[in-house]
Amino acid sequence: MPRRAAAHTKRRASVLAALTATALAATGSPAFAAPADGHSMSQAFARAAAKFDVPRDLLAAVGYGETHLDGHSGRPSQANGYGVMHLVSNPTNPTLERAAALTGEPLVDLRTDTEANILGGAAVLRSYADKLGLDDRERDDVNAWYPAVARYSGSTGPAATLYADAVYTFLAHGLYATVPGGEHISVTARPVSPHKGSLDTTDVPTQSTDYPSALWVPANANNFAAGRTAKIDKVIIHVTQGSYAGSISWFQNPTAEVSAHYVVRSSDGQITQMVRDRDTAYHARGQNASALGIEHEGFIDDPSWFTDSMYRSSAALTRHLCDRYGIPKDRAHIIGHSEAPGNDHTDPGPYWDWNRYMQLVGGNTGGKSGDALSFTAYATQRSGSTGPQVKAVQQLLSEQGYVVGAVDGSFGPATKNAMMAYQTNHGLTADGVVGDRTWTALLSAGPTTPLEQGNSGDGVKRLQRSLTAALGSTVGIDGSFGQEMATAVRSYQASRGLTADGVVGANTWAALQSGH
Repeated sequence: MPRRAAAHTKRRASVLAALTATALAATGSPAFAAPADGHSMSQAFARAAAKFDVPRDLLAAVGYGETHLDGHSGRPSQANGYGVMHLVSNPTNPTLERAAALTGEPLVDLRTDTEANILGGAAVLRSYADKLGLDDRERDDVNAWYPAVARYSGSTGPAATLYADAVYTFLAHGLYATVPGGEHISVTARPVSPHKGSLDTTDVPTQSTDYPSALWVPANANNFAAGRTAKIDKVIIHVTQGSYAGSISWFQNPTAEVSAHYVVRSSDGQITQMVRDRDTAYHARGQNASALGIEHEGFIDDPSWFTDSMYRSSAALTRHLCDRYGIPKDRAHIIGHSEAPGNDHTDPGPYWDWNRYMQLVGGNTGGKSGDALSFTAYATQRSGSTGPQVKAVQQLLSEQGYVVGAVDGSFGPATKNAMMAYQTNHGLTADGVVGDRTWTALLSAGPTTPLEQGNSGDGVKRLQRSLTAALGSTVGIDGSFGQEMATAVRSYQASRGLTADGVVGANTWAALQSGH
């Protein structure tokens, strides 16, 4: 999350302070309430969609793009947006107040009650459709809503197109999300062909000249300073506390007085540059003059945003910046916002995997070693094989009580004998060769605690390793059970004749641990 320059803090702070004071006066302390008894989030989407004649799946996809359907306990985003639908209260995009006028719901309910918030989002979307002149028939066609969705972003031009394109990607690919409280919200995949109209002209934004893989969407001139007063010597990692397109829009807002050099999207790692490297973005107080800031879409309390695509794309960018400006690839020079001297922010937060990120950058992890078990692919190992994957086999066998001799990365007779004993005991072909099935069984061994989207930790990492071996394709091993992970689980379940619900229960664990 960026930190505005100290000289620009007071005026902008007073604007948001007034807005926040109004909220706290009405609510006492922020707390995001669950829907009333019997009112699930899925039902709330259905009711709001019916009342305002908005396609239900479109409404859910907009909410997912904004917040991953998490109201974040009533805490406002950096753009002062609230709730699942991210209803915003700021001088240039007052959708919260607009929702109140359209629905008659009190502002406090729109901020803190999930059902009211979703109703407000539907009302705002419908108002944009009405301005476009969509009739009854057109409102039934999800493709006709593209300009209304772009308008919901609160921005125009390339930023609005990026936002609407992301929503329609969710519709095309489908969604299966686990929301706070454990409810599952789904959106069925379908072919989409959005009616973009005049927005077609902004489909291909300018590419960045500093980093050609990135798009170029400039921040408002009020939100950064031209030039620098110090040599670039560090990269600072931030989390947006908001969506990708929403953050881009916010940095284009002249009242924001904050920015970052780059913004990275969660779903696919797309990067947009907003401030040239040579200029000073307002993101980290006294460190601005010497730092490059990279924002990552998401919220620090929700690990589902930190995807494999995001990590890899961001790490490639950081590697490029370090090489270009002579920045050492270590944790003294690649730091989090929370680690920047003079800052009081907590991003990127406890779920950011620094060890993994630094390994992807190709730098020093700061003394933290890898787990020695995680690889992007698991190759067949046999007598005579050597290397880190043999060492992983030996470690896994030793942890399960088999005598392998030295854990030295050399596949000798002792390792082969231990492997054959393991295979015999697990109903596998006892040939001493570690192929896909044996890897899957070895890697999945352990507790069979049920896992589903929203979970995180070592159990999820173990699951990710075993799925990488079982599917023969890379499953990001980050300990976060997000949407991509749920898709991988369903793919495995379907291919093994299991119920493809994306939830890893006893039957799925049993299949993995038997090497299937």
